[in-house]
Amino acid sequence: MKFRKKPVVIDATCNHGTWPPIMQWLDELAGGRLSIPFGARPAITRNEDGSLNIETLEGTMRAEVGDWIICGVQGELYPCKPDIFVSTYEMVKDV
Repeated sequence: MKFRKKPVVIDATCNHGTWPPIMQWLDELAGGRLSIPFGARPAITRNEDGSLNIETLEGTMRAEVGDWIICGVQGELYPCKPDIFVSTYEMVKDV
């Protein structure tokens, strides 16, 4: 059997290695669909080299500088390599 990914609109930002844009993006998501269970560890923490640790259902994942961070359809966060992001997603002009 073959399946096609349903067209969904996601929120995403690129990790350029600086913390303030990530924090601003998280603040914007917090007013929307970001879901972090009460008492959970922070969804994203920053490392000294600019990489990020992202808490996911599968455990902690690392987003290197240049990777994208995606907020999924259920408010979950996860990293995505730039080549995969470009081949999977396109910018939405009007939402």
